[in-house]
Amino acid sequence: MGETVQTQAYGEWPSPVDAATAAAHDGSPEYVGFVGDEVWWTEPRPAEAGRRTLVRRHADGTEESVLPAPWNVRSRVIEYGGHPWAGAVRDGVPLVVFAHFPDQRLYRWQPGAEPAPLTPVSTVGPGLRWAEPVVLPERGEVWCVLEEFTGDGPSDVRRVLAAVPLDGSAAEDRGAVRELTGERHRFVTGPRLSPDGTRAAWIGWDHPRMPWDGTELVVADVAADGTLTGARAVAGGPEESVPQADWTHDNRLLYASDRTGWWNLYRDGEPVCPRAEEFAGPLWKLGQRWFAPLDGGLIAVLHGKGAQRLAVLDPETCEVVDAAGPWSEFGPTLAALGERVVAVGASPHSSYEVVELDTRTGRARVIGAAHSDAVDPACYPEPEVRTFTGPDGREIHAQVYPPRSPDRTGPAGELPPYVIWAHGGPTGRFPLVLDLEIAYFTSRGIGVAEVNYGGSTGYGREYRNRLRGEWGVVDVEDCAAVARALAEEGAADPARLAVRGGSAGGWTTAASLTTTDVYACGTIIYPVLDLTGWGTGETHDFESQYLETLIGPRAEVPERYEERSPVTHADRLSAPFLLLQGLDDVICPPVQCERFLARLAGRGVPHAYITFEGEGHGFRRADTMVRALEAELSLYAQAFGLKTPGIPALELTP
Repeated sequence: MGETVQTQAYGEWPSPVDAATAAAHDGSPEYVGFVGDEVWWTEPRPAEAGRRTLVRRHADGTEESVLPAPWNVRSRVIEYGGHPWAGAVRDGVPLVVFAHFPDQRLYRWQPGAEPAPLTPVSTVGPGLRWAEPVVLPERGEVWCVLEEFTGDGPSDVRRVLAAVPLDGSAAEDRGAVRELTGERHRFVTGPRLSPDGTRAAWIGWDHPRMPWDGTELVVADVAADGTLTGARAVAGGPEESVPQADWTHDNRLLYASDRTGWWNLYRDGEPVCPRAEEFAGPLWKLGQRWFAPLDGGLIAVLHGKGAQRLAVLDPETCEVVDAAGPWSEFGPTLAALGERVVAVGASPHSSYEVVELDTRTGRARVIGAAHSDAVDPACYPEPEVRTFTGPDGREIHAQVYPPRSPDRTGPAGELPPYVIWAHGGPTGRFPLVLDLEIAYFTSRGIGVAEVNYGGSTGYGREYRNRLRGEWGVVDVEDCAAVARALAEEGAADPARLAVRGGSAGGWTTAASLTTTDVYACGTIIYPVLDLTGWGTGETHDFESQYLETLIGPRAEVPERYEERSPVTHADRLSAPFLLLQGLDDVICPPVQCERFLARLAGRGVPHAYITFEGEGHGFRRADTMVRALEAELSLYAQAFGLKTPGIPALELTP
């Protein structure tokens, strides 16, 4: 017999999804790869100060975390990082190279031994950093991206491809690191070597472009002595984004390009199965992979409009066959060995898991980080994939999660409160996956709507370019349009709407609170708030000229930088808000929040400002996530008039 469903006010339902449960399930396996014929990957450990460990799947199916605390497998290249490890089998034993987060050195590790450093420490600025390693035992080297700071400023930096000796001779000697390329580009991805070893391919780009605006695909010849010669651009340009390149088994160059308006695949310059959908995405981390060529000529791909599914593409027939299984979304990490493909997939009912696809049989199965239900799945939210109409009749993509509980329903005639979520980036997208942070709210009777506003990826270049020159306008309008539509169709209480987001989503949240009257409150997480400072030395090199496209050329429209900034309009803010900030954030530093709060002083707007030591851009520690989530719920309880027993009351100060 099912339990009797009780009527209770929206937002006050009892829920088994507490903040600790949500925090424990935050993060995803990432950076899958093969070491010999074994599958390895990185995995988060929120309870261990947010470190990432390296996991090995043995031939018998058992999983082993091979690096104990405090080892933290994570690169800081371009601050967002990149593929931090690689492995090979030498004399029957795994040989693994990885970047360690605290000192950013490359280390060599073999079972039964302590990790040994391969690269030196530099005292100049943030030092030396490494990403996308390729282990080449026959050369006695690791080829990778080197990011080297030349001064103390965030943009005093150079990036080249480099070869690091595997014998440890560069551990104390910068001169022993062999540079493979000159500084042809400001930014580079790691080298991909052709199977015959004669050519290397990589991607480069320069300010003011971001990698989704325009990149160059570069190919060079590999000489017998391991030097790269004759580097030449073979694809890409100022308005063509090539986010990934690789080589087929027969040494043909395979890459993704959006030259048609969609990221499609090309082989030696010829289109492979052109379709109006995405076969790649925005390159936020070096080494993200959306496709992997297989030995038999087929290609493992991630593809779709919006959510990306795993499939096998036959380049000769243009047939695309999706992997059977429950997964609705795959992260941008793929590895292939022979006819085996490994990926990381999730669904609205399962968190990210390591999935292996045997392309000979079409069988896909979970082989690592298997999802297990932390609570009754009846408490999980059920997404409605929606398309709303915005200003000028434009389409707005969103995922709506109504309140859902197995044993509670709202009173007749009462509409639920809703929180509008704005994603970071802003060049990004909300994945269609189970997120226990969403369940934390929906299972209590608070609806959530994730808005993939104009500028989001997954819907073609034209949709992505809507945000050019319009950041702080289109994103704000699209979020407000979804909020109003939910209220007008009777799904949400128009008097109890909130907005929340982190990073660029924090900007959208703050801009929404200062330029619209749609929301009763908002949660602003490690935000951009003041463009005049953020674009001129207050952020890291990678995004330091992002505003040239998002806002407009500073030299031509300087007034727009001030006019768009939420800090400029702090006097218009009247809704209560919560501000959450990591003190170690170099992407959106605390000074942005402090300036915003100084402008608000004495205005009587109820708010709370919570900072977290040891946290950077994106919270990783379980205790941080618990405090942040409970504070957010308490804000909504106070703004919406809800009782939330057991949740610490957030003290709002005027």
